[in-house]
Amino acid sequence: MNAKDLLIEKQAEEIKTLKEYIDVLERKIHLLEEEVARLKKNSSNSSKPPSSDIINPQPANKKNKKRKIGGQIGHPKYNRALFEADEIDRTVIHKISVEEIRRRGLIVLDKTESVLQQIDLPAKLYTVIDHHVQLYVDPNGEIVKAKLPKDIRKTGLFSVKMMAFTGYLKARGHMSYSTLQSLFNDIMDLDVSQGFLAKICTQRLSPALQPAYTEVGQFIRNAPVVGTDETGHKNPAYKSAWTWCQQTPEAVFFHISNSRASQVLLDILGKDYSGVITCDYYSANKKFIRLSNALVQYCWAHLIRDIKFLLTLGHTFLKRWAKALLTVLRKIFRLWKTRLCRHFGRYKKSIEKLKSLFLQKVRRPPDHSEAVNIKKRFVDGVDKCYFLFLEREDVSPTNNLSEQAIRFVVIDRRVTQGTRSWAGMRFCERAWTVVATCARHKRSVYDFFVDALNATYKNTPYPKLIPEKL
Repeated sequence: MNAKDLLIEKQAEEIKTLKEYIDVLERKIHLLEEEVARLKKNSSNSSKPPSSDIINPQPANKKNKKRKIGGQIGHPKYNRALFEADEIDRTVIHKISVEEIRRRGLIVLDKTESVLQQIDLPAKLYTVIDHHVQLYVDPNGEIVKAKLPKDIRKTGLFSVKMMAFTGYLKARGHMSYSTLQSLFNDIMDLDVSQGFLAKICTQRLSPALQPAYTEVGQFIRNAPVVGTDETGHKNPAYKSAWTWCQQTPEAVFFHISNSRASQVLLDILGKDYSGVITCDYYSANKKFIRLSNALVQYCWAHLIRDIKFLLTLGHTFLKRWAKALLTVLRKIFRLWKTRLCRHFGRYKKSIEKLKSLFLQKVRRPPDHSEAVNIKKRFVDGVDKCYFLFLEREDVSPTNNLSEQAIRFVVIDRRVTQGTRSWAGMRFCERAWTVVATCARHKRSVYDFFVDALNATYKNTPYPKLIPEKL
């Protein structure tokens, strides 16, 4: 073998070594790309909640900005209706000075004209009532006192309306007890302690809301379709706590537990629940379905975000597979949204064809763990749990309504930093249930708090939270 052949052989070995090294580097690059993609997960390409985007917000895409903030061209201007005469507390008449009247030769008419209606705060925002009892003397010369009415004695320093106002600010206004104390001190010039305000909420208003809470819980248990979701709850007394949310178009039910297991759903809905639940693909939801008689509609929004995540991993074969799935899904949902204006027979045939095409593609995933995990959701009959919405009009393909309902709780958690006791958790779940359910019926939360407290202290009829005739 001459020198030329030796050189060729040496270079061939070097090329082989370099190729092996390049293969190792490419594998490392792919692993790093996947790791970066996982770290960049947000609510648009994963099941992470939208609140997590606050930590790492995505830059706004100015090119796709559709409209400016504020009133839009062509929309009618909104003007608040004027107060009626019986709603006006005080009228102020502004006059021209006597000197100018004389100088200009003006004659005063017996008329005025309204030019502005202004809302103002009174100098004092509360009324102090000093309750006295009449004294009497009996024939023996002993003093006899009249009795203070039981409902007044039980309410104590704060009247029913003040207790309802405090609870409203806490539950509906997302106020911490320190913020509540500042409001009373700064705006109302009323010196109250945080402990007293906490007592009003947890020991006075909370028991008064228990009947309404039980009413909603029973309604949810008997509802034909229930959306369910859960989010974390802060409470230093527990290692971990969770706020569970079950909702229907008529009611929203919140329950705070130190568990995120399926047993919570069994306690809320019952093992004999035979309706439909819409939920994400969380393990506790799947176990509840196995243990109960319920049907399920898994959330397509969560799954679509998981499929979109594959587009960020950098593998061509994954991107091709994910894009094919998303294309079919767009056709399915475009067809489903226009189902009511289509011929039923042709619609049914088209939707079944697209459904079969999707199942065919999703069951042939590329060799990647993320793709295989998506495939597992459509084998062994689980695929029926994703297409139930095609068979029932009362079932939504997503769990968006539950996520929207629980967003109120997420905001409260971020503002108030949660609770510190068992009593605090019970107040929150009851008050949140009333707030969210009142919103479904466009009902005043404050008025309901007042009615519930009056029923507790004055023995008036307890208000129905959910109207009997829906």
